[in-house]
Amino acid sequence: MYPPSPNLVQRIHPVQRIAAVVAALRDEGIAPSSALAGTGLKVGDLASGATRVSYRQVEKVFRNAIQLSHGSDIAFRAGQRMHVNAYGMYGYALLSSPTRAEGIDFTAKYGRALGMVAEVVFSRDDETATYTFKSVLSRDPSDDLYRFALEFALATCLTMCRDIYGQSFKFTNLHIVYPTPRNAKRYHRIFECPLSFAQDRNTVEFDARWIDHPLVQPDPKTPVMAGELCEQFLEGTSQDGGVTGDVRRILIERPGRFPSIDAMAAELSLHPRALRRRLDAEGTSYRDLLAEVRMKLAIEYLRHTEMTNEEIAARLDYSDASNFRHAFARWTGKSPSEYRWR
Repeated sequence: MYPPSPNLVQRIHPVQRIAAVVAALRDEGIAPSSALAGTGLKVGDLASGATRVSYRQVEKVFRNAIQLSHGSDIAFRAGQRMHVNAYGMYGYALLSSPTRAEGIDFTAKYGRALGMVAEVVFSRDDETATYTFKSVLSRDPSDDLYRFALEFALATCLTMCRDIYGQSFKFTNLHIVYPTPRNAKRYHRIFECPLSFAQDRNTVEFDARWIDHPLVQPDPKTPVMAGELCEQFLEGTSQDGGVTGDVRRILIERPGRFPSIDAMAAELSLHPRALRRRLDAEGTSYRDLLAEVRMKLAIEYLRHTEMTNEEIAARLDYSDASNFRHAFARWTGKSPSEYRWR
């Protein structure tokens, strides 16, 4: 079931979608000021994590792109820029999901908070997983905006799936509501799967076995994305040299799956006793560093997302929300709820 229609004028959504379209247009030599015309936004707003926009502003940029772009693949090119690291702490939380199935549930639940331009419903049977898309910005399949938003959403979906599952991920079928468009060849080149137009729903299908693959080792890109997502967090701790800084960095780059001290020592090519001695010499311990990283990530989640205590606990590698609440109160003297609403 889709959620109720969103408020289109509230400025509560992150700016990444607009930034992706502006960047794709810039690649064509189109000035950002032209892409942002009529939105009230300035180019500098796109670089600020604090900027919040409305769906109406997203719609205006999409319509500007339709008029300004010289090519028929602008929505695809913009959507391909929407990697997981475009979603800030929500993206880090997605990478931290204990299982891929929980990651899918998380994406569907927080689609509005992420400012997605299409509502998404997920379903699966034994062999096939299906995403069904419903455009937020337009309900008329004959509207150019409807097609632009759907192309953007489909390209975004494929990009994020490849970030999570690996670059070999592919859709197995794609069904589109509107008739075959003039740029149909672009669909075939980008999605590399059977396509059907003039269908009753917008759906993408893929092999359900992708979801069931255990998250034993993260995709090689995950540490890179996690590090980028937490760059601001790292700025506050990167002054530390020695093994302390190395341990902090690795903990942050292992979202939701913090290594044991033995695994950490192996990664640093040290014996566990040697790692303990070196941390002790630098005035800290592995336990203290892990607690610090958990605390700072918890604060970021509470400040910048709408995640529940249960969701935060799972992504900080706690067995349940009660253990997380007790730990948070020990760190800060406040409950998570008190900290969020202070």
